[in-house]
Amino acid sequence: MKEALALLSKNDTVLSRIIAENGAFTLEVKRNRFESLCQAIIYQQLSMKAAAGIYKRFRALHRWKISPQRTLSLKKTSLRKVGLSERKIEYIRDLAGKFSDGTIDARRLGEMSDVEVIETLTKVRGIGEWTSHMFLIFSLGRFDVLPIGDLGFRRAVMEAYGLESIPSDEQLLAISERWRPYRTVAAWYLWRSADKGIEY
Repeated sequence: MKEALALLSKNDTVLSRIIAENGAFTLEVKRNRFESLCQAIIYQQLSMKAAAGIYKRFRALHRWKISPQRTLSLKKTSLRKVGLSERKIEYIRDLAGKFSDGTIDARRLGEMSDVEVIETLTKVRGIGEWTSHMFLIFSLGRFDVLPIGDLGFRRAVMEAYGLESIPSDEQLLAISERWRPYRTVAAWYLWRSADKGIEY
């Protein structure tokens, strides 16, 4: 991490200031891969506050031990009561089914490349680029992921770099070239600087 912070500070004066202002990098990695993906699905297109409440009730429904088998045993009415939409219930049950039948092997995910992980996860209904990127960062702890689909990250970049509007994909890719191979670390500091979504 010392090497990562030194490189980012050297290559990007904006990040150098943000790193100095925000202290140590403290990314918390979630080891329960099924639970991490459930959380990512729950957080899709919701405010942090609303999503956190639903996720807390979802965990309580599982008695704080989330597993594919427990999820599949729950009735739809129970899942609706914690605040999940019909569509998200469908997504989470599809995910649980694919973990249970071996379509997704939790142990193998950590051995796959980023591209392979994304290809595997996007076979699940409701999981796309954003959810896959969140999983790579917050469950697998990959250091070179650019969360290009995250609006909080885009807004943080806009504010930090004094842009007039939310950056395009091309702008983000151009700015992030100087962060390789530590784009996750750069994104974490930008999230933290703008207080947008780092609690995920």
